[in-house]
Amino acid sequence: MAGKDRDRFSTATRIRLLGEQTAARVYRSQTRRQARRSRLTGRAALLAMVLCSLIVALAYPMRQYVSQRAEIDDLEQQKQQAREQVEQLRDLKARWQDDAYAEQQIRQRLHYVLPGETGYIVIDPHAARQSHADQGAADRPWYANVWDGVDKADAADS
Repeated sequence: MAGKDRDRFSTATRIRLLGEQTAARVYRSQTRRQARRSRLTGRAALLAMVLCSLIVALAYPMRQYVSQRAEIDDLEQQKQQAREQVEQLRDLKARWQDDAYAEQQIRQRLHYVLPGETGYIVIDPHAARQSHADQGAADRPWYANVWDGVDKADAADS
């Protein structure tokens, strides 16, 4: 027994025991760190999964919200344009209530003349070279358009 006790207290035995104890501590520490790391990795994976679920769940409503806001902006712009058009039409209606304006428009658009006046239509030499078909209906006097309609109807019956 004395040999065993002496062996137990020898430097080599103590160093060996110390190395084994240190190795066991390092192994336990690494095992704890790996367990902690794996727990953090599991937590991180769960957190990532929850965040992805939230993103997926909120993506469609956000897209709808953005598209509806854009539609609302477009409708407000159309509403403003409609208001402006209504104002223009009200101004035009008020002008047509004035007899002088109505008379001016009638004389200009329908080529009316008052009794005792002589009406003249000045034909542009460049426009005379073009056929009536080349001219737009808005560029010609109303009676020319009526007469062309009669000619076309007559040609369709033949």
